[in-house]
Amino acid sequence: MEVILLERVPKLGQMGDKVRVKDGFARNFLLPRGKALRATVKNAQTFEGQKAQLEARNLEAKQEALAVGQRIEGASFTIIRQAGETGQLYGSVSPRDIAEAVSKAGVSINRNQIALMTPIKAIGMHTVPLQLHPEVSVNVTANVARSEAEAERQAMGEDLNVREENTLDDLGLEVGAALAESGGSFDR
Repeated sequence: MEVILLERVPKLGQMGDKVRVKDGFARNFLLPRGKALRATVKNAQTFEGQKAQLEARNLEAKQEALAVGQRIEGASFTIIRQAGETGQLYGSVSPRDIAEAVSKAGVSINRNQIALMTPIKAIGMHTVPLQLHPEVSVNVTANVARSEAEAERQAMGEDLNVREENTLDDLGLEVGAALAESGGSFDR
């Protein structure tokens, strides 16, 4: 199906471009979201009549996105979750959770603007890309931790996923010292 793009669509084209896409993509994504019109003679004339308005609206939306992007670029947001000793989360952190954390900080974003490819499943500092506008993207940091104190330690650069491991020699010395203190012995 041929469509006329009403806004820039990544990997597809710019506003006003006439492109050929699969029917399902056009019917299920581009047309319902107002990103394109079917490429008919009547729609082409309609687009030409509205082109100035569409460009002005797009420029205004881009300016707003740039302002928001400058405000939150590089910001860090803390998300508290339960996790095991190894740092593996019992659940995961999804785009909706990140959107809520950013919104609590006073910046209203939609979860569809978060370009997270896979959910976060471990504690730590994670870089999350935000797509505020088709032409504006910024990165923020999600500080996923078990508690506020742990989040502060992570923010200072401490790695909380490192476990202290004892060697067998260390364990043998500890058991021997415990037996010596109790007066017991290995003999029966």
